[in-house]
Amino acid sequence: MSLNSNSMGFGVIVLAAGASSRMGQPKMLLPWNGTSILGHLIATWRRVAVGQIAVVVARNSEVVSELDRLGFSGGDRIVNPNPEQGMFSSIRAAALWSGWKETIGHWVIVLGDQPHLSGELLAALVKHAAQHPDAVCQPSCGGRPRHPVVLPANVFNRLRTASCGNLKQFLADLEVPVNLMSRDDPGLDFDLDHPADYAWAASHWMTGEGVEGA
Repeated sequence: MSLNSNSMGFGVIVLAAGASSRMGQPKMLLPWNGTSILGHLIATWRRVAVGQIAVVVARNSEVVSELDRLGFSGGDRIVNPNPEQGMFSSIRAAALWSGWKETIGHWVIVLGDQPHLSGELLAALVKHAAQHPDAVCQPSCGGRPRHPVVLPANVFNRLRTASCGNLKQFLADLEVPVNLMSRDDPGLDFDLDHPADYAWAASHWMTGEGVEGA
C-alpha cells in the first residue's frame, strides 16, 4: 500500500460504544478476516500508519474484553460515560479526551460498520485530507458525502462545546469548507446494521485472509 508521508499527524477514532441493537449482538465482535471486525479495523488503520488509534468504548462492555484479547493498549481507550445518548456522544467523548498525542492535528471518525472499506481507499482519504488541511474531508459516492469523516484541529476542538445532537447537524452548522474525495466505490453506500447486511458483506467483501496481529 502506498502510504501518505503526512499520515503520522492523523488520529483515528474508532467508534465502538454502540449497543448494536439492530444487529442483535455486538457488531464489533463479529468475525472478519481471521479476527473480529474491531480487530480488522485496527489492523487496517495500522497499515495506513496513522499517528494514533483510539477506540471509544462503553464501560464494562464486551468490546473491552475484545480489546484485551487483541492486546490493544489501555492508554488508547476512551470511555464514553453516556453511550445511550448515541454516536455523537462518543465523538464528543473523543474530543474531550486528554490522551491525544501533541503531534495529532487531524482526526478521522471511523464507524464500526465499514470493515469492507479497503486500506487503499483509507490511505487515499488521509492523503486527500493532508492536501486540504483546513477543510473537513469525506469520501463521496455519487456526489453524496460518506464516512469516514476527517476533521482538522480547529473543527475537532469545537466538538467539546457542541450542543447539537448529531455529527451531520454539527457539520451543517460549520462555516468551514467541506472537501469531498469522489470514489466510485459501492462500499461507501453500504451500512452493516442488520444480520442480513453482515451475511451479504461477508460473502462479497471478506477475503478470508487472517489479520490476527491487530
